[in-house]
Amino acid sequence: MTEKTRTSFGQGAQGELDAPVAAPASFGTRLRYYFDNSLAKTGSFVLYAFIGLTLFSIIKTAFSMWIHATPLGEAVDPADYWNNVFAGMFGILGDVPTGTWADRLSSLLAWTLGTAVNAIIIGFAATSIHGVVDNIKSGRSPVISRNHTVILGWSNRVFPILSELAIANANVRGATVVIFANEDRVTMEQEIRSRVGELKGLKITSRKGDPTNPGDLARANIGSAKSVIILDADETGDATIVSTVLAVKAAVGNPNIPIVAEVDDADVAEALVSATNGQVQTVRSHDIIARVTAQASRQPGLSSVILDLLDFDGDEIYFSEIPALVGKTYADALLAFNEASVIGFIDGKGIQHINPKGSTKISAGSKIIAIAEDDDRVTFTGVAKATTPTGAKASAKAAAPEHLLVIGWSSMGRSVLTELAAFLPKGSTVHIVATPKYVDPTELASLKFGNVAVSYSATTGDMAELVKAASAKHYDEVIILGYRNAISESEADAQTMLTMLQMNALFENTSNKVHPTRMIAEILDSRKAELARVAAVDDLVISDNLAALVVAQVSENPALAAVFEDLFDADGASVNMRSVERYAGVGKRVAFSQLVAAGAAKNESVIGYRVAAESKSGAAQGVVLNPAKHTEFTPAAGDSIIVVGDK
Repeated sequence: MTEKTRTSFGQGAQGELDAPVAAPASFGTRLRYYFDNSLAKTGSFVLYAFIGLTLFSIIKTAFSMWIHATPLGEAVDPADYWNNVFAGMFGILGDVPTGTWADRLSSLLAWTLGTAVNAIIIGFAATSIHGVVDNIKSGRSPVISRNHTVILGWSNRVFPILSELAIANANVRGATVVIFANEDRVTMEQEIRSRVGELKGLKITSRKGDPTNPGDLARANIGSAKSVIILDADETGDATIVSTVLAVKAAVGNPNIPIVAEVDDADVAEALVSATNGQVQTVRSHDIIARVTAQASRQPGLSSVILDLLDFDGDEIYFSEIPALVGKTYADALLAFNEASVIGFIDGKGIQHINPKGSTKISAGSKIIAIAEDDDRVTFTGVAKATTPTGAKASAKAAAPEHLLVIGWSSMGRSVLTELAAFLPKGSTVHIVATPKYVDPTELASLKFGNVAVSYSATTGDMAELVKAASAKHYDEVIILGYRNAISESEADAQTMLTMLQMNALFENTSNKVHPTRMIAEILDSRKAELARVAAVDDLVISDNLAALVVAQVSENPALAAVFEDLFDADGASVNMRSVERYAGVGKRVAFSQLVAAGAAKNESVIGYRVAAESKSGAAQGVVLNPAKHTEFTPAAGDSIIVVGDK
């Protein structure tokens, strides 16, 4: 082998060899090259096909005459040969013309013209059919369904909304949902098939169009819809939502069709409700997600209670007029239903009262707001009396300061800490660790939340840095938030789950056994929920699913909008977890009706309890929502009572 000198190499830093000289192309390669290029020209294929047919006929005729050769010495008449070639060609194309060569050429010309005309007609028909099929596939045809639900816009929340509507309409024959969005219809239907499970007979119709264009919306037959859902499907804020609401109002012409719209800004939400006289009900998904995350942080298991209330599978919120309660007090109503838990009522004037004072009188025309497995379970069983349990502790010790670590950051983080700051004991601290390139710089400015001491440190996202930050001191809670800027939802969730695994490994190997660190994580895409649960988190907040549940509930019953607004609002009543020792002594068996009576004495509506011993595998376990009033259990230290009351 010849040794290569330094001059044999080019100028690359690693001493790459000079590029080899290409060998000349062979005749076959050149022929194939020119043939491939010529096919790109108009008409080349037809020319090649004619040449190929001619050559085939010549060879076929020659071979046939050789097989049936005349005896030696007799020459073959050339005229017979070319006649046979011509006959062979037209035998393939169709009938063989006869007569003189002029007649034959005339027949060939007529065949060519006829074929061209037929090709034009067939091509025109094929193009027209193709256009019709494309139009159908693209979703441009009008909708003829009636009493259907219309979803305007396309986002991840479409899928859990469809799942919930399928459960809600399981017994409704012909229930239909029309999805109208500026997306390809085939893509939408493929996504639905891959991401939504059993729809239980719910029919899905998808159409492509501009939701802000009243002319386009007419194709969705909104005027005959049961309800309209407007999703916040882009990052342009509430401007698109407002335009869509106006387009729907112009297309509907019916003020009785409820419209549910996702809105970010509270002022915009109030303006839409007011300007439409309540036809539009708004859902502020961002605030709901933030408050549930904050509540899950301070009250283990609370997120699962809220999810149970919001989905259509299990216990839900119902409204029922009970004439027998007219003149009775709210405290009487709390114990008047064996299989339903009362949380408030709507008076005869339509004013809502969530967890009013026990002495509040129920007027004629009032509707009870209750949690039940089904509407037929909100059955009046008579005003009952129950004694309050004994052994309850009169007061609790002052809460010790808490120390929180927040990994990941976005506008959601600001909302969560704003909600949490009012409840954290004096002396509490929050340390934020985030990757700046994934965060809007304005979100990292002015990190002040009440009297809570807040600190921040940047990280590259390296797991070793996160472990070091989590090991710096004992944290009572770690909240892992998904990034929402400059990163996809899939990447954000992948980072969240990897962080969860690292934190679990860290806490398992440190002395956190006496005061274990709780971990709360936010998952943006509900498809990753099962994977996230494998990572062993105490409470999981699934953002798109949570927002979708509220939207689906309000679309089926618009009156629920005001209830959820009250329960999730920063002020007023909310769902809370209280220590069982505030209501009953531990170790003594009590009936649930007694706990309800104990709650009524504290001006709270008791709706369930949580058994700590059954929640070792996760904070969501051990929750019993809306048990029958005669249900008994033995409270133990660490158990909680679920109530609707003041924070």
